[in-house]
Amino acid sequence: MKLSTKHLLGIRDLTKEDIQIILDTATQFKEVLQRPVKKVPSLRDVTIVNLFFENSTRTRISFELAEKRLSADTISFTASNSSVKKGETLLDTVNNILSMKVDMVVMRHSATGAPHFLSKHIPAAIVNAGDGINEHPTQGLLDALSMREKFGTLEGLRVAIIGDIMHSRVAMSNMYLLKKMGAEVMLAGPPTLIPKYTAEAFGVKVEYNVKKALEWADVANVLRIQLERQNQVLFSSLREYNQVYGISRSLLESLGKDITIMHPGPINRGVELDSDVADSGQSIILQQVENGVAVRMAVLYLLAGRDSN
Repeated sequence: MKLSTKHLLGIRDLTKEDIQIILDTATQFKEVLQRPVKKVPSLRDVTIVNLFFENSTRTRISFELAEKRLSADTISFTASNSSVKKGETLLDTVNNILSMKVDMVVMRHSATGAPHFLSKHIPAAIVNAGDGINEHPTQGLLDALSMREKFGTLEGLRVAIIGDIMHSRVAMSNMYLLKKMGAEVMLAGPPTLIPKYTAEAFGVKVEYNVKKALEWADVANVLRIQLERQNQVLFSSLREYNQVYGISRSLLESLGKDITIMHPGPINRGVELDSDVADSGQSIILQQVENGVAVRMAVLYLLAGRDSN
């Protein structure tokens, strides 16, 4: 089975079948990652360039590791030490790299729609590693894989996405994916951080009381407060945010039930999530990191035209 698309620009563009293929392929690659030799020759003839125009540690390293595990040839490029600083345009940069005969581009950019723009102008397959406040599709996929491993299915699962929804591309990809796969979604957090149109546009619930959201949910996917994207004051202080919207051990114990805790990272410990929650047995945050490599291996493998069977 093959994907219905040449690129991974967002979950919005994937069918339910595409998502299923990627998750099933990722599960097969997880088995590879348990072996003593964690490398397969699947993409030995493929050249991939990692274009990161925005700071990233976890996503960039995860993609680089996935590429190495698949034996691809890789070039990594960051804008901070490139000709972009000298005024070179995005298209110039990519065309120069493509002249080196690159097959695939993994790209993170602060401008919403940058990967979509590239996909219309160059022949290489594009993987969106996060664009502006739009989507972060591989994070949505690795979150889905982590939930599927824990619960067996996404159908009917109740997922609360808590925190800075307004600035989160992770929330966007999760909403698209979970709705397509039959899960129920609730957004929770301060009213100033949940866009007014979201509930209607995505068919999700909204709750401003975090305890009520947790009482409803099977899973809480807790988002980082993205201070670097906020150009105005949206809540009074981080301390107050933690007291009203943060997830603490005492809050979880008051629920009278177990709830699975997720976080896309990096965590602001003591703000959206207390350390004794992040490191607890209810947390699957480290599984998310592990699943990130397997999901990115699956995406690269499938977009390179390899059959999932």
